[in-house]
Amino acid sequence: MTDVTQGPAAALAWLAGQKGAMLALLEELVNIDSGSYDKAGVDAAGERLQRFFAEHGIATATVPQERHGDVIRATVPAAGGGNKPIVLMGHRDTVFPKGEAGRRPFHIADGRAYGPGVCDMKAGLVMNAFVLAAYARFGGAPAPLIGLVTSDEEIGSPSCRPVIEATAREARAVFNSEPGRPSGNVVTGRKGGVFLQMEVLGKAAHSGGNFQDGISAIAELAHKIVALQAITDLARGVTLNVGLVSGGQSVNTVAPRAEAQIDLRYLQPADRDRALAEIERIAASATVPGTTATVEIRGEFKPLVQDEASAALFDTYVGAAREAGLKVAGEFSGGCADSGFTASVGCPTICAVGPVGGKAHSPEEYMEVESFVPRAQSLFLAIGRLAG
Repeated sequence: MTDVTQGPAAALAWLAGQKGAMLALLEELVNIDSGSYDKAGVDAAGERLQRFFAEHGIATATVPQERHGDVIRATVPAAGGGNKPIVLMGHRDTVFPKGEAGRRPFHIADGRAYGPGVCDMKAGLVMNAFVLAAYARFGGAPAPLIGLVTSDEEIGSPSCRPVIEATAREARAVFNSEPGRPSGNVVTGRKGGVFLQMEVLGKAAHSGGNFQDGISAIAELAHKIVALQAITDLARGVTLNVGLVSGGQSVNTVAPRAEAQIDLRYLQPADRDRALAEIERIAASATVPGTTATVEIRGEFKPLVQDEASAALFDTYVGAAREAGLKVAGEFSGGCADSGFTASVGCPTICAVGPVGGKAHSPEEYMEVESFVPRAQSLFLAIGRLAG
């Protein structure tokens, strides 16, 4: 039941008393395997969040996805009617394989919470859920609030990107609750990223009996990898990493096929176009005669660029965080996030407003327990400051 008579002070006090409940919900979510390609697991994490929303009287809707987890939209109405909504965004998929949660379940040691996806970004989702619950309970939302819970960010949001962009086009502001930096700062700029697959085809032959009849796709891929790595230009903020390679048929067969998975990062859109043109040129040329190659974009993130409106949103958040007892600055990150999509369609965006954490994508991933409540209070206050 909404109690609009108590106001922000009561909501902040309520959030201050929710640390135990936040940690309990976080434990449940972390202990659910939810790798990006594990639709059942990602949806199970989503169902747990939907139960939380239902318990707090928050309406939800589901946008079904065939291959990846469904998108969840939780909505808290505005105190005074129709305004462009404010979006609290986060993803519930992780990079970890099935069984990881069982191997190293959620636990707390020396003030830090550990477990797969604990800061990237299940803690942010829990924080968003409790902020929405605070507004549902105490009222005062200056605009409709949308909790957007996505499912495939770790692989470039191939299914959720259209939903994210459509939501952002109609929104007043987006707070993306990726983990706060280890410094306690938020993120005001990110690189863009493109994930590609290059396939090289050759011709199989027995490597002892008729070696000369074979055409090695692996040999050709080796030449291409050297050329691809040369695209890196650290001075311009461009990096290219060939992170996975595979190929061949057997040790005694000249390889008829080989494959490389490529990660390209950039700052400026012109550098993206230039790098992709060079990758296409490398694919089209052959050092080993008789080989052919194709390249395909498998996923992509837009860069997060801070425009004037996003800078104003950042200033609003900094003031709110100060009121909650935090000193926050902005940082640039070479990592990509869904915040690039929302910023690219013109919606004011700030990223990494979630609880503070670090060492994401590793067994040492952690979340600072004592950051949970003040980061939630900061977000609550920042939303309230958008009343004008």
